[in-house]
Amino acid sequence: MGGRSILIVDDWVGLLRNVNQGQRGHPSTADILAAFADAGAPDAVTFQSNGTVVFRAEDPAGVVADAVRALEARTGLRRGGCAIPLSEIARIVDVHAAQPDATRREVSFHAGGRIDPDDAELARVAARRRCRVVDAGEGWVVSVNEREGDGNATPTIEEVTGEPATSRGLPTLVRLVARFGEPD
Repeated sequence: MGGRSILIVDDWVGLLRNVNQGQRGHPSTADILAAFADAGAPDAVTFQSNGTVVFRAEDPAGVVADAVRALEARTGLRRGGCAIPLSEIARIVDVHAAQPDATRREVSFHAGGRIDPDDAELARVAARRRCRVVDAGEGWVVSVNEREGDGNATPTIEEVTGEPATSRGLPTLVRLVARFGEPD
């Protein structure tokens, strides 16, 4: 190869906070894709209408930060966002999708580092919001809601970390991995 190195770029998932694409007061799909193109990810693809974007980049956190700024410049709408490797989401799905309460599970993404699922304050806040945390990793938490259709993880994680968070239901992430994940 003559001393050249090959850079392998993973698929990443950008998770924009508080987005319902196409609804009044929310960015459109075209705005989101244009913002990611402005940020250096012209081949980004949206998934569903909740601000989930699959893209490739050498600096995924930088792309999401730049896309958030570009989205605000285009629309006047300020949204937060984070990036996580699709392979990490696939690992979370692999661990949790077969659980009997999988349809009540949601995954929250945040900038609060690693949260201890056994932390007493976290358990107290989660119980008050009718959920419980069952797993966590760097920048993510899996919780189980008491009732089907509830989405209590985002406010729980925001209260505990003091940082913005965004959540996706586990069934949504199962579909994401099925669509974009690599075959075994």
